[in-house]
Amino acid sequence: MAKSDNTFSLIGRPVQRQDGLEKVTGQAKFADDYQMPNQLTGIMLRLPVSHARIKKIDLSALEKDKNVVTVCDYHDIRGAKKVGVVYPDQPVFCYEKIVTPGDVVAMALGESEEKIMNALGKARIDFELLPVLTDPRKALEKDAPLIHPEKKNNLIVHHPLRKGNVKEGFAACDDIIEQTYTTQAVEHAYLEPECVLAYLREGNKGIHILGSFQNPFTTRNIVAQVLGWTLNRVRIQQAELGGSFGGKDDLMAILAARAAVGSVKTGRPVKIRYRREDSIRESYKRHPYFMKYKVGFTKQGKIKAMKIDILADGGAYASMSPFVTWRTVVQATGPYDIEHVRTDVRAVYTNNPYTGAMRGFGSPQPIFAQESIMDEIALHVGKTPLEIRRINALKTGSLTATGHKLSHHDVNLIKVLNTAASKTDFSLSWRKNLKINHHPGHSKTNENYLIRNFHSSGKTGYLQNGIGLAVSLRGCSLGAEGIDAPAAYISIQNDGTVYLLSGLAENGQGMRTTYGIIVAEVLGIKTDSIQYLDMDSAYIADSGPTVASRATLMGGGAVKNAAEILRSRLETVLRKTWELSGKQNLIFKKNSVSVQGMKNKISFPELCDLAYHQGVNLAAIGWYPGPKVEWNEKSGQGPAYFTYVYGCQVAEVRVNMITGEVYIDRVTAVHDPGKVINLLGAQGQVYGGVTQGAGYALWEEISNHEGFIRELNFDQFLIPTSKDIGDIFPVFVEGKDRYGPWGAKSLAEPTLELTAAAIANAVRNATGKRFFNLPLNLEEIILERKLYPHDNKRGSSR
Repeated sequence: MAKSDNTFSLIGRPVQRQDGLEKVTGQAKFADDYQMPNQLTGIMLRLPVSHARIKKIDLSALEKDKNVVTVCDYHDIRGAKKVGVVYPDQPVFCYEKIVTPGDVVAMALGESEEKIMNALGKARIDFELLPVLTDPRKALEKDAPLIHPEKKNNLIVHHPLRKGNVKEGFAACDDIIEQTYTTQAVEHAYLEPECVLAYLREGNKGIHILGSFQNPFTTRNIVAQVLGWTLNRVRIQQAELGGSFGGKDDLMAILAARAAVGSVKTGRPVKIRYRREDSIRESYKRHPYFMKYKVGFTKQGKIKAMKIDILADGGAYASMSPFVTWRTVVQATGPYDIEHVRTDVRAVYTNNPYTGAMRGFGSPQPIFAQESIMDEIALHVGKTPLEIRRINALKTGSLTATGHKLSHHDVNLIKVLNTAASKTDFSLSWRKNLKINHHPGHSKTNENYLIRNFHSSGKTGYLQNGIGLAVSLRGCSLGAEGIDAPAAYISIQNDGTVYLLSGLAENGQGMRTTYGIIVAEVLGIKTDSIQYLDMDSAYIADSGPTVASRATLMGGGAVKNAAEILRSRLETVLRKTWELSGKQNLIFKKNSVSVQGMKNKISFPELCDLAYHQGVNLAAIGWYPGPKVEWNEKSGQGPAYFTYVYGCQVAEVRVNMITGEVYIDRVTAVHDPGKVINLLGAQGQVYGGVTQGAGYALWEEISNHEGFIRELNFDQFLIPTSKDIGDIFPVFVEGKDRYGPWGAKSLAEPTLELTAAAIANAVRNATGKRFFNLPLNLEEIILERKLYPHDNKRGSSR
């Protein structure tokens, strides 16, 4: 746990969550809580195919149904018929091809969801089935079916990275390990399915769209493109969000566009509310990865060369694959100082569900691979996992794989690693388990051995203890991905109360509370005197997407900037009123302002009223542009991010050698978030991130048959509950940094990206066997392979 700095009143201390009361009591209004008179509902029309050419669409019989007001398809789109965050390859309504079962051909509008659904069968669509491509490893073969023929091949993006000379590097090594790792597709599993409500504003002022948007400005841009309107005619308002984790971006923008098209066509409000099956069927997933690692090292365990080939399944559309895989290429070697590196990361199209942004964003996959192979190197040279990481860890002045010299921030990887090791007595436990857990593997020839031990061990089964760790560095904010500059607005009223609004979105991560703490700290007031305004694209400047764990670092920087502008204006008023020179220190604390070493004192409300009556502007816009970064796309070299954070997680598990069950007893999560602003929020990020990471490690997987998802509800897609995880211990090692509010950086995604790798290493320590494919479910541990039915008739997908 982080220690509070006595120089702060609120920073790093427990503060009640700003939106906690209304969410606990049920007063918070989510998107589906909003209703409008004369409202229509939209139901999607899909084809039961994975890949087909559309020959003819006949919706006349459907339109004549008494329960259907109208039907919208591509003919109703006046602007862009295809959209995309990076590449415009995704149709709002399909009209040429179906490339995955989630694709939508048309939307029927009416007043009753059930009656519209019953009428959908009246649509007549002629199509020609095309070959289905579901194996990304075959996507670049010459005879592979083309998902988007206009692109000539199925390559979405290729990111190369070249540092040093790997041929020379491997020649200088004493030993080499080569291994392939795979990770699975994962559903975001937010509790609130997608929902959007669109209605025309009076007086030809455009359209107002309210919904569960993670990135309102991205949505505004997409809707404006589809309608063919200017940006100022599209107003996006964020309702309370029931979870996102990166998942309510692309799809929500497309749903907003469909609702807008329907509202413009009918002149009536249109709501689209997805059921769970619709949500899972059409929403994007975390990328499955195929990762080949070749690592060369000396007898002492120093890594000299690393060659990495990674293939990501982008599914049917590009979505955020170019950016997700870019972060992968930057961080694929892990937090290690390696002289010679050659990395190639590719994303390809398939007919599988498309993949995009999810918490971790291209990091959890390579961390699983790189941290697994680090433990194997340790065993190979006779060292502990702790020792092998100390030998290779990045330090101040080190060059990353992208040639970025680490400076201007606290490169505290070793400190984070040592803290985690000391709090878990890691090396002693690891050696103890390693000594005890020498036994035959899991082959059928050892079945009698396992059964014999099971019967002699009592009712609990044959349990073996394991401990494992994983470390990471993570580039903060967007880096070279895009423009990085958010805005914040603060308006102080003459009674001392405050309005606050940021250009970034509250997605449930506690951002409002963090920003309130920043304002309260600067102005010396209480957080309960600050009212946070609803996120509305008409009220604040486009601040980019709320992604990349950038809310505290970048958005918090903008909030602090705005608060300091206003504090400076208030100080000017006081210095003039009290006839002070510029040398005296004014103290804003406990809702009052005083002069250090003097008796002058005024309450904050009185000061605000004084400033108001002097005609002082008590509203300000804060702006916080990120430092410039560079990137060479051909060589993969350059300072990809302006600063980094470091983390280490230690997992302690028990493995039942008969059933294959893995019990997570304890996870110790040590992270460098820079300065901790919102202590309770930071702890919550760790609890949530570790739990999600555990699900990724052991249970969660979206599988498909010929592109059709098998797990269309939570009866089949298994997510962990609080009872599936033992104790979680957050520890914060606060590194110093020049960026962010008081040096605060990133935390949300690093808390997830390490957990699966740490659990995998703990399972290795417990069983004496390395597993290469996530999730490490019962089948993987017992049989070393996944079991799937050969068709789609399973669970809720029937």
